[in-house]
Amino acid sequence: MTQGAATPLPPPKERRRLREAGSLTRDQVAEKVGVTRETVRRWEAGRTNPKGLKRETYAKFLAELASVAEPVLTSRGSAPDPAAQTPQGLDEPEPAQGPDATGPAQGTDVAEAARGADVAEAARGADVAEAARGAVVVELVSAAPATASSSAPPARTAAEAFDALYTHAAPFLVRQTYLLTGRRILAREAVERAFQQAWQNWPEVAVDPDPAGWVRAAAYEYAMSPWHGLRPGKRQPEAPPATAEDRELMGVLLELPPVYRRTLLLYDGVGLDLPETAAETEASTPAAANRILHAREAVAERLPDLAVPEQLHRRLTELAGAEPLEAPGSTVVRSGGERRTRFWTRAAVAFTVFIIGATALTVRVAPTHYEPVPAPGSPIAGVPPLTGPEPLTQADLELRDELRERLSGGPERLTPEAE
Repeated sequence: MTQGAATPLPPPKERRRLREAGSLTRDQVAEKVGVTRETVRRWEAGRTNPKGLKRETYAKFLAELASVAEPVLTSRGSAPDPAAQTPQGLDEPEPAQGPDATGPAQGTDVAEAARGADVAEAARGADVAEAARGAVVVELVSAAPATASSSAPPARTAAEAFDALYTHAAPFLVRQTYLLTGRRILAREAVERAFQQAWQNWPEVAVDPDPAGWVRAAAYEYAMSPWHGLRPGKRQPEAPPATAEDRELMGVLLELPPVYRRTLLLYDGVGLDLPETAAETEASTPAAANRILHAREAVAERLPDLAVPEQLHRRLTELAGAEPLEAPGSTVVRSGGERRTRFWTRAAVAFTVFIIGATALTVRVAPTHYEPVPAPGSPIAGVPPLTGPEPLTQADLELRDELRERLSGGPERLTPEAE
């Protein structure tokens, strides 16, 4: 139905927020809509979108969640000042009490404590990339088609909007990816590939509420791919940071599991809040809070001075800024992506032509009629079987050798005479 396909849906992060605000799991949403849990996860991650009747049912369900969540938010009144809260949360989670504090409720308490404790620190020490993200959104909004109003700004082309996104986000994203991998070349390559992927999917990225986050997720996924260890050039270690403090911090970060390292970097480095961090890492909010807890404990065990989240954020920013990492120009990235796309397109066309040619050759040389196999022979009654001479025995062989020795000169020639 075309009407169901045109039903508007909220952004992927808003879908997840509405589900968590209604205290629902993905299994419950999947049961309501009539799909699987994996399908709901892809919808909330923005990888796929529902279509037809599923889209209409999902949009109606989200609208009901939004109507239920709105009175709850208004009844709570104004939110308390995050700066006035005690600095515990992720650093000192309160133990669960009572029989009702187990299971999912306990993870929710940890997530709420984590979000309430460090929101002030993340707001005060947010990375400059967050400000860049807001500026990029403004640039992309200005790239939309202008209305009939005479005061509307001139419309930007797709290339100009992409260049604005690249100029604001690429320098910070290269440094963040370096903290994630510890490799300078891989960080530049990951960011370049992520922006090339964004240029190929620009209609989708241009309307995304957070285009910088879209590119960041693509860069992180490429940088953390385990296949890089099989490349010969990636096995050789790169030069460590210059100072001993930076080397020690980088070593601690690289010892963390990749998913813990990514969660810690997004929360304490980039400055995302807990729900956004959980959504970008495709984990639940309690799981993301627990990863931050364990990652902070591992860092504080080796570096006690970084037990305070503000100090950890400051050191991560200093470590990223100490490296002379520069991203290539936006024009180079766009042209490189277009060349790669043309190459793989031509390779696919050539491979298709080869398959078609091989198929045509096979059809040409294949037999066009069926040749029956001759039937096996059968014996005829009354006819002796055709046999040949039997092999010589040992006595026959000795006799043959003896005759050859005696008659080596051969017999005398006999001439017939008449009587």
